[in-house]
Amino acid sequence: MDARAIIAKLRYGKELSTAELQEFAQGLATGQVSDAQAGAFAMAACLNGLGPEGRVAFTEAMRDSGDVLTWADLPGPIVDKHSTGGIGDCVSLVLAPALAACGVYVPMISGRGLGHTGGTLDKLSAIPGLQTQLPEQRLRQIVQDVGCAIVGSTGQIAPADKVLYRVRDVTSTVESIDLITASILSKKLAAGTQALVLDVKVGTGAFMTTLPEAEGLARALVDTANGAGCHTAALITDMNTPLAPAVGNAVETAVCLDVLSGNIAAAPRLHELVVVLGARALVLSGTPQGEATQKITEALSSGKALAHFTAMVAAMGGPPDMDADWRTHLPKAPVQSPVLAKQDGYVARIDGQALGRCVVAMGGGRKVETDRIDPAVGLTDTVGLGAHVARGQPICIVHARTDDAAAQAAEAVQRAYTIGDAPDITPLVVKEVT
Repeated sequence: MDARAIIAKLRYGKELSTAELQEFAQGLATGQVSDAQAGAFAMAACLNGLGPEGRVAFTEAMRDSGDVLTWADLPGPIVDKHSTGGIGDCVSLVLAPALAACGVYVPMISGRGLGHTGGTLDKLSAIPGLQTQLPEQRLRQIVQDVGCAIVGSTGQIAPADKVLYRVRDVTSTVESIDLITASILSKKLAAGTQALVLDVKVGTGAFMTTLPEAEGLARALVDTANGAGCHTAALITDMNTPLAPAVGNAVETAVCLDVLSGNIAAAPRLHELVVVLGARALVLSGTPQGEATQKITEALSSGKALAHFTAMVAAMGGPPDMDADWRTHLPKAPVQSPVLAKQDGYVARIDGQALGRCVVAMGGGRKVETDRIDPAVGLTDTVGLGAHVARGQPICIVHARTDDAAAQAAEAVQRAYTIGDAPDITPLVVKEVT
């Protein structure tokens, strides 16, 4: 394989063959392709695209760069969900155990944070002792025993994506529809997923800030996944305001546990989206439409979802009593400082990407791939879009490691919030793509 020739061909906007894309994916997986070459490929793909056929071919090539799991020994359907990333988006931590409580199996291969968005694995890793990198046999055992596991991609599952995912985060190529599609679906298909629901975010806190962009990504994902034999639908959902009233790893995990404990008021938008996505996933896996919403709602209200979450955490090396004592286990930042509104009015706009970058700057995300994350820092009690605030009222609370970091974060939050006239509010679910 000549990686340089493949990169040059793509740079000049020429269509790559299936064989070339397979060779490049294998080169990523085996180390024949350097990080510099991976970055050049990602930039060329970001600028010129792979095309619909190339997108399918590259997705399948990334899937086939390692092991492809099968689950013939499990007595129920294999179901999964993926979000394209947003602010305060911790749906997976609630949805995976809720689906497991409904009798389906969820081997969820997730990722670390990308750009301004937090990663599911980073949020889960805020729990002391929990290990997200597990060998395949351990993953299989947890899924069989508990019904769900949220883990990182092993060296054997879509290894080509593991290299490209890392490079995209630091080369400003995260937004490419083709690379997003291949990255998401290669892991999901390699995990043996039979039914997949996608949450494509749109708005100020999403990678896709406009509806046409989100629709393009949703259509690419749905068409590619269904073409590969996986029953898939996508919901385009609003990300003009944080989904949960918290941004950061431990603080978002705390909100999830509040919701799992039955406190819907802690994050009503989060609860609503979990129910909608969960019901759609159940329908895709064979549950009658009339039963799906009832089943996922009951799983949350009855405590069954919390029991599955607790069992999953314990099986992955975390504390065995998260259901009873999660507030003690999650790390807390030493400085907690309110950010006050500077005037009366309505929250007219929230720059979600700016909030995400604020948390990254405090250490809650990565600027380069070698950065270590501080799980305790973040924002809580974030006031949502359209809320009325009075001058001097807190619009969020900063959780920081030092007073200086808290002061800098407060300035960033002030810039991210626009207070003025009441805005038009977008529905949580904007559109469905099937």
